[in-house]
Amino acid sequence: MAQSKKDVLATLQAELAFVERGGYRTPQQAAWRPQFIFEDSPTCINYRNFGERHSCSQCALIDFVPNGLKQERFPCRHTPLDDSGHTLDFLYRTATEEEAHAIVTSWLRNTIAQLKYELASGDFPIPQ
Repeated sequence: MAQSKKDVLATLQAELAFVERGGYRTPQQAAWRPQFIFEDSPTCINYRNFGERHSCSQCALIDFVPNGLKQERFPCRHTPLDDSGHTLDFLYRTATEEEAHAIVTSWLRNTIAQLKYELASGDFPIPQ
């Protein structure tokens, strides 16, 4: 389900604020395990959902996931976060928590700036 650029921008801004406040470093619901970026955030449509999961196709960030990976159990783990195509799936296996947070923060800032530019100029390319 495609979200409006304004909805996507608002979600990204909320996620950046959550990351910058240390939201993944001070877990309230699952201190016994590492926190998963995007999934353990209030911006996730399944955050603290202990019942039937909502489809990730309803997520405001689904359009950032490559088409062949949108049906994965956790598609947000497959969003390319830098020019090398590193994803959370890759970072969880190879990077430190600090490195992962730095890459995600940079991606959030760059994507927010790009969306603001697109909204201001009326240019709306689909992220892929």
